[in-house]
Amino acid sequence: MAVEIRASQALKLWHDVNLALVRDGEQDLSARQITILLTVYLEPPPHTVRGLAARLGVTKPAITRALDTLGGLRLLSRKRDEADKRNVIITRTVEGALYLDALGDLVVEKARALPR
Repeated sequence: MAVEIRASQALKLWHDVNLALVRDGEQDLSARQITILLTVYLEPPPHTVRGLAARLGVTKPAITRALDTLGGLRLLSRKRDEADKRNVIITRTVEGALYLDALGDLVVEKARALPR
């Protein structure tokens, strides 16, 4: 189902969601961290550091730094691939799923509040 909004409304929605995230008192995530989190939860697994770096067009160390933060917040976890010890598998967590459920609800709330 396509949603029709003007560019100005899209920017207002983006602003309102980000403003709410900054104001909520929790640690606000960078665009890279949110993109990694959404990629892991919205695209089919498995997810690896190497795969995420390629998908996002950034370096493996950039992914690792973001994963350090996301892991510290328990939004994602990492484990060695038993089949290939060189790979690190990125896995979902309950905390991450709850965070994204709340984020989705926030986006819907702010979208409904947009001026028509």
